[in-house]
Amino acid sequence: MIFVDIASIVGMLMCLAMLIFGIISSAGIGGFGNYLDPASAIITFGGAFSAVLASYSLQDYIAGLKSITLIFKAPSVDTADMIKKIIDLSNIARKEGLLSLEEAAADMEEPFLKKGILLVVDGTDPDLVRAIMETEMNCIDDRHKSVVGFWESLASMGPAWGMIGTLIGLVDMLNNMSDASSIGPAMAVALITTLYGSLLANWICTPTANKLKADNAIEMMQKEVMIEGLLSIQAGENPRVIEEKLKSFLAPKDRVSGDNEAGGEM
Repeated sequence: MIFVDIASIVGMLMCLAMLIFGIISSAGIGGFGNYLDPASAIITFGGAFSAVLASYSLQDYIAGLKSITLIFKAPSVDTADMIKKIIDLSNIARKEGLLSLEEAAADMEEPFLKKGILLVVDGTDPDLVRAIMETEMNCIDDRHKSVVGFWESLASMGPAWGMIGTLIGLVDMLNNMSDASSIGPAMAVALITTLYGSLLANWICTPTANKLKADNAIEMMQKEVMIEGLLSIQAGENPRVIEEKLKSFLAPKDRVSGDNEAGGEM
């Protein structure tokens, strides 16, 4: 189940509010028109997105664009919940044996955990279980980093194409120096592309990349918890020992609440 991530939504809206406030405080409501220039937008946004398109396959490019929706979603399961599930599995295995985990796996929504349980139930060698699970985890990590790289590339292209637009505007301005009254407006239009490029990078791309990095770090930690937990269950370790081992992945403040939720039988 997926919930909305309020922080990302509020953060994006507050950035927009700060931008609007800055424009109104300096130029007034009627000054918004001074910050709108179609040609500058085409150069900056069109150039940035086209340059990134040239750097990726079409499939990866489309996937990268779609990934912006991920920053507004927060997974409902956190690491403490995952530890609780693993402790529950360890109690089942301790009472009824490893084969009983196959029935528990049927109700699992997490495919990574379910795959690990089935490997354990099938009697796969622990070293092989770890190798298989870590290989899949690393592949997932690589795919996520590729998406993050998409937004980091776009963040670098935005200011670069903004500067290109500014240089184009400056060339046009310098070619028309005979009219002194046009220099100021021409310079303002030239600088708008730099503004657009900075907005693209610092309002959209960089926050998106950072949020995807943070989400990926949480997911990778959860998968490490699953691997360690399943291998501990396979080794027949005491549920309480498994709990203490897995709680080391949590921050100290989260371990306190985890004591009340992830308790296992001795």
